[in-house]
Amino acid sequence: MIKVSDIVRIGPVIPVLAFDSVEEGEAVCRALYEGGVKVLEITLRTEAGLGVIERASKIADDIVVGVGTLTKPEQVAAAKKAGAQFGVSPGLTRELHDAAVSAGLPLLPGCMTPSDLVQAISFGYEIVKFFPAQQAGGVPMLQAFHGPFPTLRFCPTGGITPETAPNFLALPNVVCVGGSWMTPKSAVSAKDWAEVTRLARGASQLAHHHAQKAA
Repeated sequence: MIKVSDIVRIGPVIPVLAFDSVEEGEAVCRALYEGGVKVLEITLRTEAGLGVIERASKIADDIVVGVGTLTKPEQVAAAKKAGAQFGVSPGLTRELHDAAVSAGLPLLPGCMTPSDLVQAISFGYEIVKFFPAQQAGGVPMLQAFHGPFPTLRFCPTGGITPETAPNFLALPNVVCVGGSWMTPKSAVSAKDWAEVTRLARGASQLAHHHAQKAA
């Protein structure tokens, strides 16, 4: 079973994805992979989610497909069955944590406040999602968290752009960022997969730069 700490090393920029159809989802995931993005978060915000997870996880041996927007315990087992290798949630409850543990699905839980972080640490998490990142205080908030929570690492997600991503990735307590900028609605509706691949390539270069800095 792959660990969250390994996943964030593969993909310091993780696209957050929602699709209208399984076919659209598979095409977008292939275009992202062509651009060097190997970790995907496919959300359950649409009914196509589980079907896309199933298809996307078969694209290549080195692709790592996660399930996003986990809010109910029963979603966890269904996503694992579809082929998800990790889960992402907007928040954290004991029920969600227990479901992830019993399904053997590594979880990146959403946190926003100091109380959320204390709870996540008490459950044993070392890496959490900071969500919604931009709206919840962005870079200054993560800088403020570093003092009281020096060992915790974050994947900020929500409102992050290619312009602001490097500011987040430069922080010592940030291991990756999540974003939806690689799949603009205009490109997806026009089936402009080359544009998705181009944006993915740019994100991969950001990730590469971050990996060099970390090393």
